[in-house]
Amino acid sequence: MKIAFTTLGCKLNYAETSTYERGFVSHGLDVVPWSQKADVYLINTCAVTETAEKKSRNLIRRAHKLAPEALIIVTGCYAELKKDQLAAMDGVARVFGGGEKSRVVSDTWDLLSMKTSGKGRAVQAVPSLDVEATLPAYSSGERTRSFLKVQDGCDNFCAYCTVPFARGRSRNIPVCEVVAQAHAIAAQGIKEVVLTGVNTGDFGRTTHESFLDLLKALDAVEGIERYRISSIEPNLLTEEIVDWIASGTKFQRHFHIPLQTGSDILLKRVGRRYTTDLFSRRIDYVRSALERPGRSKVFFGIDVIVGLPGETEELFQETYDFLQERIRPAFIHVFPYSRRPGTRAATMPGQVDEAAKKARVARLEALCAGLHDAFVAGNRGLPEQVLWESSVKDGLMGGYTGNYIRLERPYDPARVGTIEPVIL
Repeated sequence: MKIAFTTLGCKLNYAETSTYERGFVSHGLDVVPWSQKADVYLINTCAVTETAEKKSRNLIRRAHKLAPEALIIVTGCYAELKKDQLAAMDGVARVFGGGEKSRVVSDTWDLLSMKTSGKGRAVQAVPSLDVEATLPAYSSGERTRSFLKVQDGCDNFCAYCTVPFARGRSRNIPVCEVVAQAHAIAAQGIKEVVLTGVNTGDFGRTTHESFLDLLKALDAVEGIERYRISSIEPNLLTEEIVDWIASGTKFQRHFHIPLQTGSDILLKRVGRRYTTDLFSRRIDYVRSALERPGRSKVFFGIDVIVGLPGETEELFQETYDFLQERIRPAFIHVFPYSRRPGTRAATMPGQVDEAAKKARVARLEALCAGLHDAFVAGNRGLPEQVLWESSVKDGLMGGYTGNYIRLERPYDPARVGTIEPVIL
């Protein structure tokens, strides 16, 4: 029997899909591409934007058209928020909400066994029995990098966001269990681990441990040579954490930090837990702790939402100027605001029209290109280390430095999965 997977949204979803995949393979199913006929199609959905929801529905329709008799399994954030809507779609055999993730493999296997034995199948949306459950997960399949889930859910309830409703409150498995997952990753020969979560720096809320406890324990795992923190709120990236990383650890000079807006008026309006002053001071502290003459620069990736309710041209310009003149990140991940039903922002006055959003996105993307070029130029002639990956394009192999600069060289299979010193 064959199964196909597709994933929308964040790296957390990818880690969970990969965990489902390992479970189905252990039951003897063969994994095939989504475009091929299969007995089961599993789609891990996203609900962060209306576009993501539309893509999820289109993928379900395409799978049903390709293989009308196949079981279509739906999970992810959209599945938690709109179970009944998805369960009513043709071909959908089961919708697993946020509290059923640990049952995806076993329940789907039972459905498949019933179908092959001729007993038929029941189409239903499984009720969310425990949305606070935490599914341990990590991605596999790549030879060089794995995304390790360390935390789930969020207690912030920002005005524009559905994540707390889709993934529940902030929670985590204990440090010892995360470390066990890291050992499993190391046993596969993977050299780099990216820590991922909904609110990664909030780790420890349910186990009375700290994020720094986790970092120190992971740093001691043999076989893993590099770690990255995929996303951390600026108020949770403490000086204590930064000082420890700077003391000489496996954690790289690469931080992904959500800003969302560079306007203090909008930060307060949507319920963010910091100001632009705190944000900029935290960036300054990281740079002062980790950058030295003759060393490569720190890579900062910054999330920004364009077109939040009430964002005038003047407030957008505050964000633009803050990024260009004060923060100067290496990368800006730009999102146009998507009005999400059930959130406070959806009913706020001052909704921004789509044309204005599109124009502002284009301006920030152009700024991003210039800032990234400047970051790369500022690192030229400095020493770094690159982890070479197995993918090949036009006879070249690629890899990322510790501070996340992409490099290429002629393909050499002996270098795959190795970390090599370079001069940028």
